[in-house]
Amino acid sequence: MAYLKLYRNKLKHNYKMLNKMMQKNEKDFGIVTKLLCGNETFIEEVINLGTHQICDSRLSNLKTVKQINRKVETVYIKPPAAKNVKSVVQYADISLNTSLETIKLLAREARTQKKIHKVIIMVEMGDLREGVLGHKLIDFYKKVFKIKGIKVIGLGTNLNCLHGVMPSGDKLIQLSLYKKIIELQFKQKIKYLSGGTTVVIPLLQRKQVPKEINHFRVGEALYFGADLFTGKTLKGMYSNVFELCSQIIEIEEKPIVPFGELAENPSGETFEVNEKDYGKKSYRAIIDIGLLDINPDFLTPLDEDIKVIGASSDMLIVDLKDNPKEYQVGTILQFHMSYMGALSLMNSRYIDKVVI
Repeated sequence: MAYLKLYRNKLKHNYKMLNKMMQKNEKDFGIVTKLLCGNETFIEEVINLGTHQICDSRLSNLKTVKQINRKVETVYIKPPAAKNVKSVVQYADISLNTSLETIKLLAREARTQKKIHKVIIMVEMGDLREGVLGHKLIDFYKKVFKIKGIKVIGLGTNLNCLHGVMPSGDKLIQLSLYKKIIELQFKQKIKYLSGGTTVVIPLLQRKQVPKEINHFRVGEALYFGADLFTGKTLKGMYSNVFELCSQIIEIEEKPIVPFGELAENPSGETFEVNEKDYGKKSYRAIIDIGLLDINPDFLTPLDEDIKVIGASSDMLIVDLKDNPKEYQVGTILQFHMSYMGALSLMNSRYIDKVVI
């Protein structure tokens, strides 16, 4: 038995902190819900926070948002695949784009659905994921801004998600200069200058974000209070909106060193023996969760005396040392997790999800 808890009060607290910060700096932001993997209960909790805009990279998740509340503005936050154009126009009010061919398809589909589809052009600022290169941006914009069926409402960028390139004041100034050039040259107003994700928030707190940057796409700060510059928690925010609970299904005092001929396990790992551990024993517990649900590297036990040893496909092994708390079969152990850990758990249909 394993389940993932979402603490409503902590989620609300983090949202209020973010909203206050953004209002103070005259910025707009959308909440990224891709972490929630389309879970209707959790998405509804986010909508109930009062956000007017939700961003996601899965169309099925945006469909769920629209089914809950059609008034919420939806943003598809990766360049659309051609085969998904119909659904993008149907469920996303806005999409992030880098391909002229795709924008033409979106425009054609929008005309078919009798809509105007809004587009944010993503600009490459160094992380080498999605984005139009800066020296090609003006020509790119020239080709798309008059296409019927779409409306270019913004420029945006993404940093830190692939190669770890961090945002900086200089990079954000460069993005704002692109906006100014386009507005002057084409006499068109650019509504959004979307400066990035949670990773940019520390720069906002330090007053290093140009005034022209007026929009952010925020997920990790809401769910984990993450400061991605320091690896710590943003001041006054919760890092534990989520908590994993899983039951002990076996507990025994066993040797620390495995006995028998050692070879690769099914994960391709070979156990290395520390000779100092020969003859030693400790209490080991098996937890009802495994690699099918989460990489154990993403888990941190709330009990600091517990050490995660490893996992097989559906069982996690932890070391309880001398078991000073006298844990037993049936005891529920609690874990915090990283963003990627929570994403794995949310994507597992074997883990129950509950709101506390």
